[in-house]
Amino acid sequence: MGELRNTHFHSGIDIRTNNIIGLPVLASKSGYISRITVSPSGYGNVLYITHPDGNTTLYAHLDKFSGPVAAFVLQEQYRQKQGDVDLFFKENQFLVKRGDTVALSGNSGSSSGPHLHFDIRDPNNFALNPLLVESFPEITDNLPPAIEKIALKTLDINSRINDRFGRFEFYAQRVGQNFILPVPIMASGNIGVEILAKDKLALKSRFYGGVNYIEMMVDSQLVFNQSIDKINIAETRSIYTLMDFKTLRTHGTRFYKLYVDDGNDLKFYDKSPGRGKIKIDPARASKVRITMRDTYGNTSNVSFSLKPSAPSRNAKLLEPLKNAVEYDILENVMMVSAQPCATDSNRAIVYSKAGQQTIGPDYANAFRSVYLIDLRKDIPDSIVVCGKSIVPHIRVSVPPGRDYSYYSDLIDIQFPDKALYDTVYLNVDTQITADSNEVYTVGPRTAPLDKSISITLRPAKPLTWDKSLAVYRVNGRAYTYLGGGWENGGIHFATREFGQFVVLRDTVAPIIKPVGVNNTAVRFKIRDNLSGIATFEASINGQWLLMHYDSKTATIWSEKLNKAEPLRGDFKLVVTDLAGNEATYTHKIF
Repeated sequence: MGELRNTHFHSGIDIRTNNIIGLPVLASKSGYISRITVSPSGYGNVLYITHPDGNTTLYAHLDKFSGPVAAFVLQEQYRQKQGDVDLFFKENQFLVKRGDTVALSGNSGSSSGPHLHFDIRDPNNFALNPLLVESFPEITDNLPPAIEKIALKTLDINSRINDRFGRFEFYAQRVGQNFILPVPIMASGNIGVEILAKDKLALKSRFYGGVNYIEMMVDSQLVFNQSIDKINIAETRSIYTLMDFKTLRTHGTRFYKLYVDDGNDLKFYDKSPGRGKIKIDPARASKVRITMRDTYGNTSNVSFSLKPSAPSRNAKLLEPLKNAVEYDILENVMMVSAQPCATDSNRAIVYSKAGQQTIGPDYANAFRSVYLIDLRKDIPDSIVVCGKSIVPHIRVSVPPGRDYSYYSDLIDIQFPDKALYDTVYLNVDTQITADSNEVYTVGPRTAPLDKSISITLRPAKPLTWDKSLAVYRVNGRAYTYLGGGWENGGIHFATREFGQFVVLRDTVAPIIKPVGVNNTAVRFKIRDNLSGIATFEASINGQWLLMHYDSKTATIWSEKLNKAEPLRGDFKLVVTDLAGNEATYTHKIF
């Protein structure tokens, strides 16, 4: 409960089934089945039971439903002629008692292995911590949370950590059940603390949970408190404000921020006296103590010291640069790093709409010079250092909390209200690749979006639009289908992520590979090379036949309405991809 995932908080608890599918799932309390959803993604096959106390329990990633409700769901799938259904039931329609078998455990939806996901929801659809609501004598947890790394981050242009601006990670050293940073960290200005921490139940287990209770003291004064007891299912995407999103995107690690950042409206900080940001006392060291606690009260501490050190232009710990010039954007600051050169005393020339400005490095050593530019005051068009130039392609700063529209000759972007958590310095660019594809860059990939934004692309090359064309997000060497349509000379599409986009044509039909075809059942592997599977439809002698789908294994299989009646006659399967390409398989079953 509360564990950090890439796009959401994990709600409820996961119950292992030792890699077995088909174990009986029992109703934890009496009540009535209020909802059933069948989907190839997310929770997969999921069943909800509402109880007299107003709470609802949720049982997810099921293989099959049991009892009269299973027959009802199957009838409804055949009536609607679709496998994906979302069904709601009346209070007295399907009553269950505590201990009744309501389903069989499985691996459906986005499950990464056979298990049962179990949630308890209150009447407002908040997910509660099951370990607080119910007693689980099967669970033994004597281990406190453990920390792997501590990250310190400068929160404004005048702050420093070990004479540097940016975000820096440190490995924690274990001392018994607790952890320390053995040497003081030099710091000045306003600092944010982040931790990479996990909570295991058993020493040798590879499974772990989140750290729901975190407290930070500075010089024995409470500055931050996080308590995750319940989760608003409607706003789990706000996890992007609790985690360091940029680090998640670039390194795949999920750090808890021990400060309440801009745009963070989560209700986990009621006991925090402030926002958790540390202002370094220039006269004495700041003693930091972080306490982590799990649901069972197991506690561990992390201690370290922040030693005041006034910003210096001589930064001894700067390592050599791989490239002649590099840049990064942290919050409202552009940090430009360059290999030193003697010809112009390491001066940088900044070009912007306001004119030309020459600046010196904010700090440097023999390996690199670092220049800090406050983007709230001026947005550079280009920066030239030691004869090398960078062009960030930042067109405008987009404020959070209101509608905003950006227009240009090649790209238009509409931001709805509250699409952003914080100000975004919007970079927009186009490039032609070696294979003549036009790649559009829209926004920094390391900035999260809460809502989808609408984008219009105007290709430089003439384009005749048809259904085989679509916009795709570039993910390394892979592509994610986004769709789109042609209107008024432009391609319109929506995205909930910044990144690079390209228009590609898909004219290749899906592949259908038979696994087993007989009069008991049919099973196939179905795959598509680019846009992805959109629909599949099977029939026997012209009558619709239900096919289940597991996207993880790319497998579909049949389920008959009448189990006693064999599949016999003309079988037909049509698989269509998102670009409209069709593949057909026919077979006469005897």
